[in-house]
Amino acid sequence: MGDVTALAEAKLDLARLIAEFERITEMLADIEKQLHVLLDEIPMAVQMRSIKGLGPIFVAAILAGAGDLRQYAHGRQLLRKAGLNLAESTSGKRKGQIVVSKRGDSSLRKYLYLATIQLIGINPVFQELHQHNVEVKHMKRQQSVFKLVGKVARILIGMVNRAETFSPEKASYLVSQAA
Repeated sequence: MGDVTALAEAKLDLARLIAEFERITEMLADIEKQLHVLLDEIPMAVQMRSIKGLGPIFVAAILAGAGDLRQYAHGRQLLRKAGLNLAESTSGKRKGQIVVSKRGDSSLRKYLYLATIQLIGINPVFQELHQHNVEVKHMKRQQSVFKLVGKVARILIGMVNRAETFSPEKASYLVSQAA
């Protein structure tokens, strides 16, 4: 009951864990600095970072999975590489539904999806598009997200091929209709 050795050991263990946390935090900050330096050297990464809400980690992950985006003529090719194209799920006698094929780079698929979720949360253009899809077109939220993944892919490929930065006026047909 009155043994205090466990208390001293717990304090030592807590101090060790805090030191380990601080060391890992410093390593992550150093890696992020190196990532910023590398991305500043790539012209298409600078264009991609012009989209509000698309952070350096998402840009690096998309470029790592897709490679040089100038090799794609259309956003559908990027979606196909990520396995986000539609395919019919059939087997033998059964005719199935149209589903996402998932025959592609799962890492690229994951980061395109997460980047789109981030854009919907931060970027007003994508928030407006998502809201329009859900309320006016009566889509389920997840359907709207996947539709916007396709839009993000088309925007990225278009920006890189035309050597432009992101412009909200071009990205949203809703903004042009309201004006």
